[in-house]
Amino acid sequence: MGISFKGYGENVVTFNADSTLTEAGVPVKMTADSTVGKCSANDKFCGICVNLRDGYAAVQLSGYVVVPAAAKLNVGYQKVAVNSAGKLAANENGREVLVVISSATEAGIIL
Repeated sequence: MGISFKGYGENVVTFNADSTLTEAGVPVKMTADSTVGKCSANDKFCGICVNLRDGYAAVQLSGYVVVPAAAKLNVGYQKVAVNSAGKLAANENGREVLVVISSATEAGIIL
C-alpha cells in the first residue's frame, strides 16, 4: 500500500470567479474584492481552483494538492510561482510551499 497525502489540511473557500478563470485545477490570484482570476507569468498565487461553477470558484488555500508543473521541482520547501504557460515553476520571488511529490509534469505540494 502506498502513501497518500490526499485530504491533508484541506481548506477550501468560495470566491467570485472573474472572466479569466475558465477551468479548475489552476493556480489563482486575487483580482478584486472576494474575486479570483487565473494567474499570469510570475504571479504569486493564493490557492488552487478546485471547482468552478456558475461564476463561483472553490479555491483550496491550504493542504495537499496536485498541480501542473513546468518541470520536476526539488522536494522540500521551495519557492514557486506560475510561469507563462500557467504551470508552477521554481521562482525565488514566489510563494513557499512544501513539495512532497514531483514529476516532469506535476507536483504534489502542501500549501
